[in-house]
Formats: sequence, structure tokens, C-alpha cells
Amino acid sequence: MERIKKSVNYKNGHFQNLSETPMLTAEGGMFTVLKQFFFDKKTSVTPVDMIPSMKTDLLNLDPAKDVLVWFGHSSYFMQVDGKKILVDPVFSGAASPVSFNIKAFKGTNVYTTEDIPEIDFLFISHDHWDHLDYETILKLKPKIKRIVCALGVGQHLERWGFDKNSINELDWNEEINLGEGFTVNATVARHFSGRGFVRNKTIWVSFILHTPTMKIFIGGDSGYDTHFAEIGKTFGPFDLVILENGQYNKNWKYIHMQPFETLQAAKDLQAKRVFPVHNSKFPLATHPWDEPLKKITELNSDVNLNLATPMIGEEIFLKDHTQKFSKWWEGIQ
Repeated sequence: MERIKKSVNYKNGHFQNLSETPMLTAEGGMFTVLKQFFFDKKTSVTPVDMIPSMKTDLLNLDPAKDVLVWFGHSSYFMQVDGKKILVDPVFSGAASPVSFNIKAFKGTNVYTTEDIPEIDFLFISHDHWDHLDYETILKLKPKIKRIVCALGVGQHLERWGFDKNSINELDWNEEINLGEGFTVNATVARHFSGRGFVRNKTIWVSFILHTPTMKIFIGGDSGYDTHFAEIGKTFGPFDLVILENGQYNKNWKYIHMQPFETLQAAKDLQAKRVFPVHNSKFPLATHPWDEPLKKITELNSDVNLNLATPMIGEEIFLKDHTQKFSKWWEGIQ
């Protein structure tokens, strides 16, 4: 709490965004948003068919391989330069404090905590339920060596029994040396935090992971703003940029990006390769489930960025920028 109080980003009892960031822009406020979410949803928000997937054996992965494996939404595993890394894991089957709400699409839960090897670094970008899952984190606890998280998120982890000495909390513009050629910078995001009715008592961040041979932008959640260009100017170019692309809506346009903004953010960051996440697993918005990937691939035909769109469980070879991916979402109802 003393560190939080000293943060330049913490004012009047809450963390603040750099720009004014209304949570909602809809006429009628929260009533309109809730009505649209619960009653005006299109049937295509949740697919009828099973989402296709692959199953890469992470427990017996060749230690010399540099790969990323996506679990759907914003959860993924990386093995790079000999280290095993996990980001915002959610394996409980729901992006909610209760199992019957915001359930994962059929076919997206092919991985469990038992499929995860010992993890060198766990990254937590912020404390929302779709990024910090109590059930998952508790089951993974014996496998996690070190945690890098947003400032304030450590209070949750300590309460859940994690050793405070294993937790490294970062505010915007802070850096930590993880040793063996790995360093992390916490950078600005435009979002909010909270696991209940109280908001913004913890901060929300993006991470820049420097490995001995790569530079990777781990985006977390963020609306579009000038911070992407500033990060690109200071730290770019990036070998891989991982950005949210999904669960957007014009009614909360300042806290999540539309697909065209995701591509612009990637350009701002000077991305050599872009991996769009935050889609294809949970119904957290009112757009059709496959719209984010359809739109970003269509829009990318004009800007021609190197776009990685793997199916769940498929390996992204981190140092092979010629790798091609299918439009696996096509034909799924």
C-alpha cells in the first residue's frame, strides 16, 4: 500500500489513466449496456459448433524450441531462450467468479493446469477475471517459480498463499532484471481494474519482455491512445507484438480496441509480427464470436502486417516469420 500511495499514477484513492477514459459512452448508461449484453445479443455471439484446436505437448517440449502456444482469449505459453513463460492463464472454463456465467466456448478448454510444465515466469497484466483466475492460479501454484504482475495485484496472490518473495509488482515505467539476459519493462495501458464493485485499486499494465535474442510486447488489455506510439518510439521495433482484438463495443470504445485500432497500435509499436488475442473463447461483448479475426484479416490486406492467427494449441514459431496460418474460424457456425 505504501508503494501504491507513492505512485504518480495513483490519485484520490484510485489509479488513473493518462487520458480521460470514460468506462461507458452509451446513451442511457449502464442500463443500456446491460440490456444490449443480456437481451439484444445476436445468436452468433457464441458459436454452435465446436472450436477447432490442436494439442501441443508442453510437458515434453524440445527445450531448444522457441515457440508460443495460445490457449484462447488472452492466455498463452511461451518457451523462449530456454525459459518457460505463462501469461494471464484461465483454465477454469469461465471468465467470471461463478462457473455458470461467461462460459468458455465448446472446444476451447483442451488444456488444463495439468498440461502446464514448471513455469519460470508468470505474467499477470491486471486483475480482471478473464486474466486472473483464482481456480487456475491456485492449481498452478506449485509450478510457478516467479511472478511479474501489475502493482497491487500482489495482494490477491499473497492472500491466495503465494510467497511474497516470488512476486514482483511493477508500476508503469518500472523495470526489473530477471537474470540470464531477461529483463521486463512495465508500460502504459488504457484500461481499468477490479474484481468486484470497487475499481482501480490495482494498476493495469503492458509488459515488454527482453530475452537474450528477442523483444516481445505483451499487451494485456488497452484502449487505443498515444501511448502505443510512445512505447514504439522508446522501445521499438518489436519481434512480436501481442495485442487485444476482441470483446470490443462502441459503448466502451476507450477501454478496448476495435480491429482497425489493433492494427494501428501494431504499426505504432513498430511490430515485425502481430498476434491478436482476447478473442475466440468467452462471450464478453455483443459482436459475433468470429468477427474480430474476420475483420482484422480483412483490414490487414491493406496494411500487410505479418499477422499470426493460430488456432488454440497450435505452435507459433517465434523466430520463423515466414510461418503461415489457416483461417481456421471460417465455416464454423
